[in-house]
Formats: sequence, C-alpha cells, structure tokens
Amino acid sequence: RESTLERADEEEEQKLSQNKAKRKKGASQAITKSVVNSDTGTTVKQQKTKKVADESVDRRTVFVGNLPVSCTVQELKSLFKEYGQIKSIRFRSLVPAEDTLSKKLAAIKHKVHPNAKFVNAYVVFKKECDAIKALNENGTEFASGFHIRVDIASKTSSHDNKRSIFLGNLSYDISDDAVREHFSVCGGVVAVRIVRDGKTGLGKGFGYVLFENTDAVHLALKLNDSVLVGRKIRVKRCGEKWKAPQKRPNQSRAPKDRVGTKLKNNKCSKDSFVGEKANPLKKSTKQKRLKTIPRNKAGKNK
Repeated sequence: RESTLERADEEEEQKLSQNKAKRKKGASQAITKSVVNSDTGTTVKQQKTKKVADESVDRRTVFVGNLPVSCTVQELKSLFKEYGQIKSIRFRSLVPAEDTLSKKLAAIKHKVHPNAKFVNAYVVFKKECDAIKALNENGTEFASGFHIRVDIASKTSSHDNKRSIFLGNLSYDISDDAVREHFSVCGGVVAVRIVRDGKTGLGKGFGYVLFENTDAVHLALKLNDSVLVGRKIRVKRCGEKWKAPQKRPNQSRAPKDRVGTKLKNNKCSKDSFVGEKANPLKKSTKQKRLKTIPRNKAGKNK
C-alpha cells in the first residue's frame, strides 16, 4: 500500500510539472506572435507605423499618365513646381529595349522599346495640400497629342461611375487622345484611361472615359458600335454587365414544316384534352334521361 501511494504521488507531481511547462510555452508563443512577425521579423507596432507612413505618402503622391516616352524629370519638375516643393519623381510603365535590362535601368539610360509611346510617372510632394493643387493640371496638353491624366495615387480616391463609361473592343495600339477626340463631341472629357499591359505597354482592349456631367454619358451611349481606329467599339455604363447575344440553333435551324406540325399537334392535344373532360358529362346526362321511359314503349319491349 505504501509503495502504491508513493507511485500515485510521483505521477501527480509529473502531471503538474508537464502542465506548467505547457502553460509557459503557450504564453511565450502568444507573446512572440503578438510582438514579432515570423516572416518579416518586425514588430506589430512597426508594421502599423509603416502602413500609416505609406498612406500618408500616397496622399502626397500624384499619378501622371499618358506622358510621352521622351519626357524627362526636369520637364515634370518645371510643370509641377509652382504647386509646391517636390520630394521625388519616378517613372513607371516603361518597356525596356532589351529583356536583360530592368525597368529602372531602362529609365536611367533611356533605353526604351522603339514601339513604346506612353509612359507614366509618380510625383511626390512634401505636403498633401500641394498634391491636391496639382490636380488642376489634369487634362492639360503636355506635348502635341498627349493630354496628361493627373490623379491622387491614394487608394481612397473615389471614381464617379455616373459620369463614366466603359469601352470595349478597343484596338491594342490605340492612344488616349484618339479616344478623347472620339468622345469630345458628347461633352467635356475629364480623363481617359486605357488599361495596358505592364510588360509590353500595349492596351488590353478596354478602357474608361470620365465626363464632366451625366448628360455626356447619355450621348456617349449612342456611339455604341461606332468605328474607332478600324474597330467597332462597345460602349456601356460603368458597373453594367455585358451579356453576349445568345443564338438558339434549335429555333433558327428548324424548318417551317416542322414548326407548323408542332403547332398543329399542340392544338389537337388541347382539343382532345377538353373533349375527354366533356364526354363523361354527356354520358351522365343521357343515362339520367333513360331512366324516365314512357309506359307504352316499356309494354312493347315486354
């Protein structure tokens, strides 16, 4: 009995020590997860400060689209320096002349693909109010045939779908100014955005147009199936889903005789169905009349 009691005490002590060790490990893991991220090695507080810093930089950054490839940093500085102090300028959407070159080296050495015509840039201001003032340059003609698009780089910038249209079936090498000129008849065009491939710089076949008012949208919808750079473009409101016209081969290919026979069969089937309902009623009425037989006829039958 004494030996069994001693063993039971030892087992309880071992269980208590194991539970304490597990609790310590769980607490240490929770602390490390809350304080340090295993992938980046940075603390949660540092990540939050980075996010706040990135958002503040985006609010001070201006996106400039539809610039010519020959554009330089000095030309952009001379255009935006009147709105405030510029911190940095960087070019994007460059197509290198060689596959071995990176986009950064292509921008520094000015070795761009000969077929590339457009380039985008980001202008970072020192103050957020200066970036908002720089939006006045939206739609201005930077060079002959290049109306630039200026917008805040922050993700919170809203887009008005009521004043916008979606364009489909566009030519891959179309320019923003060609679209602007095509829809300038409808009203004042605020901005044109052609969605392009980041590697080749060619368009993906669709884009957007932002007008000054909603009346221009109604006029632009009438230009659906109009020809632009040799292609019939598709115009619709932003947010509407496009449905392809569905052809029904069974109905279109069916001969006229078969269609006529089907209709006749349907008519006959309806009439027969009505007749089946009416026949038992007639029979029931006749049977009731047969019950009232005159006396003279009844005597003859006997």
